[in-house]
Amino acid sequence: MCLTVVPVSPPAVPARPSTTSSRRLLSWSLATVLTTAGLVAVPAAVPGSQATSRYLCTGYASCASAGYSHAGYASRSQTMYWRMYAGHNCTNYVAYRMIQAGMSTERPWTGSGNASNWGAAMSRITDSTPAVGAVAWWKAGVAGAGSSGHVAYIERVVSPTEIVISEDSWSGDFHWRTIYKDGPGWPSGFIHFVDKALEATATPRIEGTAQVDVPLQGHAARFAPSGSTQTLQWLVDGVPVPGATASTYTPTAADTGKAVSLRSTATRAGYSSAVSTSTATTAVAPGVLTRVAKPTVEGFPEVGQVLNAVPGQWAPTPETTSYRWRADGVWLGAARNGRSLTLTEELVDTTISVVEVTKREGYATVSNASSGLGPVVAGVVELVEPFRAAGTARHGSTLELQPGTWTPADATATYAWSRDGVVVPEVTGSSYPLTDADVGRRITVLATVSRDRYQGLTRSADFGVVTTPSTVTLRAGGRKRGAVARVRVTAPGATSPGGTVWARVGKNVVRGTIVDGVAELVLTGLGKGERTVIVVYAGDGVVEPGRVTAQVVVKP
Repeated sequence: MCLTVVPVSPPAVPARPSTTSSRRLLSWSLATVLTTAGLVAVPAAVPGSQATSRYLCTGYASCASAGYSHAGYASRSQTMYWRMYAGHNCTNYVAYRMIQAGMSTERPWTGSGNASNWGAAMSRITDSTPAVGAVAWWKAGVAGAGSSGHVAYIERVVSPTEIVISEDSWSGDFHWRTIYKDGPGWPSGFIHFVDKALEATATPRIEGTAQVDVPLQGHAARFAPSGSTQTLQWLVDGVPVPGATASTYTPTAADTGKAVSLRSTATRAGYSSAVSTSTATTAVAPGVLTRVAKPTVEGFPEVGQVLNAVPGQWAPTPETTSYRWRADGVWLGAARNGRSLTLTEELVDTTISVVEVTKREGYATVSNASSGLGPVVAGVVELVEPFRAAGTARHGSTLELQPGTWTPADATATYAWSRDGVVVPEVTGSSYPLTDADVGRRITVLATVSRDRYQGLTRSADFGVVTTPSTVTLRAGGRKRGAVARVRVTAPGATSPGGTVWARVGKNVVRGTIVDGVAELVLTGLGKGERTVIVVYAGDGVVEPGRVTAQVVVKP
């Protein structure tokens, strides 16, 4: 049995706070009290209520119209639940809501069913913290309850000091109201039979590849009702990783071979917290060392010389690195592993490379080979006396690259002569006779001194562009107060000489241009009589300069 708490004339939605420090009670009595079959007793009268509250609605129909549910109790109120009296009754209504929430139809305790006994009988689950779905409980005789106490269903928890309840009352009516903890009518306790819990509507998920040092992106779960606060926790093989509470997690070497999952924990005032865990990733794979630069071999490939391995570059940096030497791709054996290799005679004519083997905890071992260096030679041909270039690059001359001396003395020299960079195959000796074909061309020579199983040497010489001597001929004739000079230039190997030419008689000078080997120059203003005509050819860079004179008679 329970108290009926109603205002004299409750408004539909009064302004907060509508404080009722002393509300009128609906007096009621029951002539006969049934004490058998576990039915609750009914008091003869109820003391005044001092609950500080705001009524939201009154009556099943009115509340439903206003959006405040009675959870179907209106049509089922004539049924007794947990052996409570049917009809308008706080205990029957709350028992109905508990059964509806999944509890047994049998009362979970023995003894009195009076509202005043609920919290005492269920003291192990009764505390001072309100929760959605919990039972608000008033002891007998406290403000807000009569001698039989009172119970209500908590619909919302706005804050630790403000709750919204739905309730029914003996010989009263159904209500929804807000109760504030700023007056004496706050519940004596809250019974947590089957509190409402947050429910995961979508589990957390993980995006990315489960691999050492590769970040995973976590996406939080979704919970109903919305508005909860979530915290994240990363798990490795189901064990929480200390401090891993951000939205991303980067697997470490210690995680190799283990699965990663993400747990979301949601909390919201008035609800039991909820936990949701993602599907685990595949086992964390070893990391991958990425090559930035290959290793190289430093040194000269000659018997007796020491080659050194220059490390490559990797990301991230390996923790250990070892080196294995190969000759023509064949491993030389563990005894020669290391950063350096001394070249011995059996390695002559082979190409040497080194394999760099890198290791890092949590990463796959990676090897990488350098480019080859070689072939290995038994020695080096060394020049004792230098080569000497002799001769002038002029048509008809002979050019020569005179050999020096070297060691070992049985090394031999070969020569390659080139005309404008193209090898002249018919000339293979140390001398080169210049012909018409060489005029205007650059002549170079490369000498190579070699010996089997030795590193040879080369020397070169550049003789420059081959010139050719010019032959200048002149036909000159006098005329009235002037003269005409007809000039022709020829040269071996030159088909169309060009360049500048001058003709001079005394102080009179005329300048002209040789075109296809000829030019005509006219001199004027000359005095009568015999005169000497001097012609000077400047050359064209290939055809050399020349000079010629002739006698003319200038007419008056």
